[in-house]
Amino acid sequence: MTASPIRSTVGKKILMAVTGILLVLFLVLHMVGNLKIFFGAESFDHYAHWLRSIGNPLLPETWFLWIQRAVLTFAVLGHIWAATALALRARAARPVRYAHRGKVQGSYAARTMRWGGVIILLFVIYHILDLTTGHLNPVGDKAHPYGNVVADFAPDRWYVTLFYTLAVVSVGFHLRHGLYSALRTLGQQTKHGERRARAFALGFAVVLCAGYLSVPFAVLTGLVG
Repeated sequence: MTASPIRSTVGKKILMAVTGILLVLFLVLHMVGNLKIFFGAESFDHYAHWLRSIGNPLLPETWFLWIQRAVLTFAVLGHIWAATALALRARAARPVRYAHRGKVQGSYAARTMRWGGVIILLFVIYHILDLTTGHLNPVGDKAHPYGNVVADFAPDRWYVTLFYTLAVVSVGFHLRHGLYSALRTLGQQTKHGERRARAFALGFAVVLCAGYLSVPFAVLTGLVG
């Protein structure tokens, strides 16, 4: 019986790459949508309501969002499974422990991918309960998403902004390391290529983090409100 391609190392790497691309695309589009808040309450609320109506009349109300959520759930689970399976396979290929292990090489991001993933997962759960379902939001009014965001990052809820910042920075480290690794896998393995890959990954991660963090800090400082 022929083994499933997904069980091979190459198959797992392909799955990790495809799911990673899906998640990055979502992060970029979601960030761009978040920036609509700087155009005022009417513009942001209109955008939020438009998301619920994508696909009409072919799709019923909110169906596109549920399809999107299903795809993202598959992407997250597939990404975690592939990453875990590859890590376990790499460990199994070197079963003998060293008597003395030197300092782990690699960037801070590479050494903290696991904890960063945990923080991101916890934040996603909180984010859904806060701004999607409204259960943890001070306002929780689905008809006025702008008001929900402003109430969420109000100065007296600084701890929410702190948690949001921690999660976004974790995403940035995760993304920087993932992009750099992906670009090296695609052939950027010369010294010059590695420098370009490192610079691109860092620049992309910084822009994405800045885009996401601009919203809570704009509310916190009174620029949006």
